[in-house]
Amino acid sequence: MKLEIRTPDKSVFTGEVSLVQLPGIDGLFEILEHHAALVAALQKGRVKIQDKENNTQFFDINGGVAEVLHDSILVLAE
Repeated sequence: MKLEIRTPDKSVFTGEVSLVQLPGIDGLFEILEHHAALVAALQKGRVKIQDKENNTQFFDINGGVAEVLHDSILVLAE
C-alpha cells in the first residue's frame, strides 16, 4: 500500500509499505493492506513504518490527521 507523510513544510516520506502504526488520540493503531476507509486524529508520538522487506523506520510527529482510502494512506502531521 502507498504511504505519504506530509508536514506543512515538506513531504517527509512517500513509498510502498506493508504496515503503518500510528499514535491515535485513543492509543496506537495499525493499518495493514486492504484496510477499511478511515479518518483518524493523531496525537504526539511515533509513526512506525514497515516496508515489504520488513525494514522498519520511525518518524516522530506532534499530532495530525490520517486518511486511509483504497490502499493509500495520507498522514498530515505537525
